[in-house]
Amino acid sequence: MNENEVKALLKNNFNLVENDLNNFKIYIDLLLEYNARYNLVSKKTEHIIWSRHILDSVQLLDYFNINLEGSLVDFGSGAGFPGLVLAICNKNPKFHVKLFEKSPVKRDFLNSVKDRIKINVEIADNVYDEQINADIIVSRAFKKIEKIIEISREILKKPHKIIILKGKNAQDEMNKVSLDSNYSYKLENSITEIDSKIVVIKVI
Repeated sequence: MNENEVKALLKNNFNLVENDLNNFKIYIDLLLEYNARYNLVSKKTEHIIWSRHILDSVQLLDYFNINLEGSLVDFGSGAGFPGLVLAICNKNPKFHVKLFEKSPVKRDFLNSVKDRIKINVEIADNVYDEQINADIIVSRAFKKIEKIIEISREILKKPHKIIILKGKNAQDEMNKVSLDSNYSYKLENSITEIDSKIVVIKVI
């Protein structure tokens, strides 16, 4: 899927507007600038950022309602996927997005994008450093599913949803996880990679 096809999909399927696409362009330009020095994303994906990173993140909007009051945290946000992308999509002042990233270099990049685009997002260091009271956890390329669930059990004492972008081994990972009776999950197909999955876990 080329850049123009992705942009059309973002507008038609996810109701994004030209200003959102302009913000993504600013984001991508900064990412390429930083990537020349710090390797925030694989060099092999630089020519497919719109599909591999932007659309891959935006598709998570299908699994929660960003127009309601609530909060979302991204574990291990890295270069901002998916959390910073979702923050750019967010127009709701009652929906709060927070990114956790341990790397000072990556936090510096995230803050640079935040300052350049003027988006409402909070950027923090370690998920264990503070009390988290989120409705939704998102993650991509952070840790194995079992570890993400373990962290959520330790820090979240309320019903929540965990949405994880995973590759073709998602089901194998889930088969190794012991879930309590208050957990349920489903695997959804990614729209960006034929073998990739989106793991959606509900905790009641």
